Parts: sequence; structure tokens; C-alpha cells
Amino acid sequence: MGTTTRSLPRIVALGDAAVLAEFSQTLDLAVNARIQQLARAIRARKAPWIRDVVPALGTLAIHIDPASREPDFSARDAAVELINGCLETLAPEPDEPARLVELPVCHDAEFAPDLSEVAKLCGLSAEAVINLHCASPHRVLMVGFVPGHPYIGGLDPALSVPRRATPRTKISAGSIAIANAQTVVYPFVTPGGWNIIGRTPLRVFDATREPPALMQPGDHVAFVAIDRARYDELARTAGSDGDP
Repeated sequence: MGTTTRSLPRIVALGDAAVLAEFSQTLDLAVNARIQQLARAIRARKAPWIRDVVPALGTLAIHIDPASREPDFSARDAAVELINGCLETLAPEPDEPARLVELPVCHDAEFAPDLSEVAKLCGLSAEAVINLHCASPHRVLMVGFVPGHPYIGGLDPALSVPRRATPRTKISAGSIAIANAQTVVYPFVTPGGWNIIGRTPLRVFDATREPPALMQPGDHVAFVAIDRARYDELARTAGSDGDP
């Protein structure tokens, strides 16, 4: 994983039923991609003591099934052995093609309350902000905060703006927002402090769907600009009104 590919990460207990492997304390897209590759390799081993494997920005959590542990079982020792074994066998490049998720986005003023401010901060027109955001190669780095909430890397450096000084208490579902080097898509009505530049009519999370989350770690994401008429049409089809 960059300079850490051939060395074990720092592995610590995460409560009494999980361990956390830390590979980087800063966002590194190459390290993140390697963590996702490692997560797939660990899942493929199908160790009976593993309940779940959760890749994040620079870490990997392995959740333990307490019912499968022997009395002298050491979760940390088992995790070290498993991670080390998988790292030794990982291919230099990703071992499977990434899935592409196309996400239609309407940038009407109603859906993009921060677009003008972002454009001003970046010294660009609103149209240029939209074009740069849609043209960038995006990839899901992790899913967290709330179910189905993707953190997406690949934001064009020209669009790197800080989070809002004052977070909003209510952001509509489907809102597309940016801050620093990432994009997020809010799956529910939640508080948030990122800069909202559009909204998708698609359901980002649906508990009745399999899988429930529209985006998974490692997915490539293409943001596609649409007009309000197309947004309304897709919203009717998806059964989404932005405030489920």
C-alpha cells in the first residue's frame, strides 16, 4: 500500500469483538484502493470467526463472531496472520474490474444552494463547477456516517473548498455535496456541513433492495448533469422525493 504495502499495519482492538488495522492516517487514494483489494481477499478466505469486513479511508475493521471463538482465541493474532497472508498474495493491481455507477444530478438552484458560493470560492462560473465535477473520475472510498452514505474521492483540485462554517440541521436525501477532496451523497434527511451543489433523484439507500446501498466501496461513479424535467421523471420512477 504505497510504502506500506509490504509491512503490516498497526492493529489494535476495536472493542471486544473487532480489530482495526490502520494503514494510513491521511487520505491516500492508492492506499485506499489497496485496502479495498485486501478486504475482498479477506472475505474470500471465509474464516469462520469473521462476522464482517469493513474497509474505510485508511483503515480496515474486522468484526469477530463471538460464538465461533475458542477459549484461547486471540482476535488480534488471528487478524495479524490473516492480513499478512493476504497481503503476500495480493496482485500488484486491482484483481477485479470496478463497477460503474452513473448518478444523474440536477443542479437547479433549489437543489444546489451552495453552487454559487462554491463557484465564487473557486474563481469559476457555476457552469464550470458542474462541468469539472461531472468530468472528474470519481471512486467510492468508503460507506459510512449513516447507512449507504458514500465518501467519494477524485474531486478535481480546482473544486477543493472547505466545509461550511455552519452545518445545516437538515439536508434532503439525494443531495450531492463537496468539501476538500471528496464528494458525498446524502441517502437520508440528515444534518451536514458539506457544500451542496446538486441532487440526484435516485434512491441512494433502500432497505428493500439487495444490496440496500446504491454504491459500494471501490465503485467508480460518473455524475451526469440532467435538467429539472428529467429529474422529475426519474424521481417518479424511483419513488423518491428527496425527503423520504
